[in-house]
Amino acid sequence: MRTVIAGGHGQIALRLERLLAERGDRPAGIIRRPEQAADLAAAGAEALLLDLESATAPELAALLEGADAVVFAAGAGPGSGAARKNTVDRDAAVLLADAAELARVRRYLIISSMGADAGAEHAADPVFETYLRAKGAADDAVRARTALDWTVLRPGRLTDGPGTGLVRLAPSVARGAVDRADVAAVLAALLHEPGTAGQTLELVAGNAAVEEAVAAAAGHNG
Repeated sequence: MRTVIAGGHGQIALRLERLLAERGDRPAGIIRRPEQAADLAAAGAEALLLDLESATAPELAALLEGADAVVFAAGAGPGSGAARKNTVDRDAAVLLADAAELARVRRYLIISSMGADAGAEHAADPVFETYLRAKGAADDAVRARTALDWTVLRPGRLTDGPGTGLVRLAPSVARGAVDRADVAAVLAALLHEPGTAGQTLELVAGNAAVEEAVAAAAGHNG
């Protein structure tokens, strides 16, 4: 299975690439800077050089030819201003959806955030408000694509532990934290579970093994 990951040098993306390579899949990551390629190679992934903030849908679609799935894992990151929340977290996600349709890649996973809402209001932190609105708008745009078998994954507060392999995954869960390693593990499982297409799922640490949680979300209960 060939999976192309937008934001291929991100913390979750590198973990996902390693997991996919270890199980015999063929991951590829889209990066902006050539010097990032070595980290992708170490994770077992092919590096694809493209700036998602300036690329066109046909340019991106050319990189997706032959892919079985795409994952949107890009983000402007902490410290970035409100403008880049829109150009990366929102617009680049929509661009990937456009490109996936052009390249006839149906499976689309997007990493969103708990609380993402195009009408989010967090007046105490206007940049975070813009971030949640951008994520919510991206989710809405992806969910409107009938040509895509999409899954929206909304993790809780991200932490950097080694991962427990135990999660709670459902359309709505209580707020909490989750290790990036476990987010990557859930994404890897979702890629091979078509029964989760068309779902928006929240994710936090829990007491169900990743594979069990994903199977339950897909409606396989035993």
